[in-house]
Amino acid sequence: METNKNIQDKVNTTFDALDSIQEVNVSPFFKDKTMRVLFSEKKTDKYAWLWAWFTPKLQFATLVCIILINVYTFFKMNKNDYEENVTAFAETYGLKTDNQISMFN
Repeated sequence: METNKNIQDKVNTTFDALDSIQEVNVSPFFKDKTMRVLFSEKKTDKYAWLWAWFTPKLQFATLVCIILINVYTFFKMNKNDYEENVTAFAETYGLKTDNQISMFN
């Protein structure tokens, strides 16, 4: 019978707690604001899909490739080849002047 008395006490405290509930003051536009937030269409960028494939892993791989290409060209292109190429270009287009002194100038 002790358990029945304990149960009855718990039921009475529960009903007493229900009596202490008071009315809550809510803004008259609370429902409208909540519905607007819940069902509003989210704005999306029209061109977001364009860069979606360019993930950080792909960006890193691209950066490594560009650096390797630059290092390769730096070591393969020495100064002599560059000067020879520029000289050949200048001679082809008539941009080079001769350093020899001529009597007929």
